[in-house]
Amino acid sequence: MPLLPGAEPYRHHGGPVGILVCHGFTGSPFSMRGWAERAAAEGHSVSLPLLPGHGTHWKDLNTTRWPDWYATIEREFLSLSEECDQVFVFGLSMGGLLSLHLAAQQGDRLSGLVLVNPLVVMPGQAHVALPVVRHLVPSFPGIANDVAKPGVEEGGYTRTPLHAAHSMKQLTKIVQGELPTVKQPLLLFRSPKDNVVAPSSGKMLLERVGSQDVEERLLERSLHVATLDYDAETIFDGSVDFVRRLTVPAAKG
Repeated sequence: MPLLPGAEPYRHHGGPVGILVCHGFTGSPFSMRGWAERAAAEGHSVSLPLLPGHGTHWKDLNTTRWPDWYATIEREFLSLSEECDQVFVFGLSMGGLLSLHLAAQQGDRLSGLVLVNPLVVMPGQAHVALPVVRHLVPSFPGIANDVAKPGVEEGGYTRTPLHAAHSMKQLTKIVQGELPTVKQPLLLFRSPKDNVVAPSSGKMLLERVGSQDVEERLLERSLHVATLDYDAETIFDGSVDFVRRLTVPAAKG
């Protein structure tokens, strides 16, 4: 199955600070490319992988599960760790969920997280029926393109595959239990008008995470895919400053 336009992974070999960038469920690197390129322009080494089952057709995603997505994230993190002194992770939505799981597994090998509208709690009530409904119908209408800026599309799937969604739900339960063990510095960007991830995700994250260095910034003009929305530059600038603050004393010149 050919890749959708803009879904290609992105890799940049730069300096001693590594940035791993994680896209969301049913999305692709397209929604994160600007963020990754900004990190590269700062001189960092950057990896923005395409998660298995994404960037082609929603039926492909329905044959994958969260360990498949996480394996890709972990592989890229380990690759960056081999060539860099420090590695940070940037994640959007489910990419934020995967980032939190990575942080819990890797401990102080991961230097910090910047998360945009991370999924920690499944939204609404429809997910309650997933264990049964996923065996009756393959998909629901898609969740892509929650962007306030006119004319912007993220290139995500038009359908939400239910076997994959059920697996993502299983990962939320795992990560909810791991949050107290996540102790890395954390910068959270959150859109109050997010139509995909409910406020309960941000609330649980801030209440349970074990990090002492935590900051939340609200994206008042943007919807869920804020990396393509009005506040994109706010995210890019804030993440660059966050990384700079945590690496200037440690990175090798």
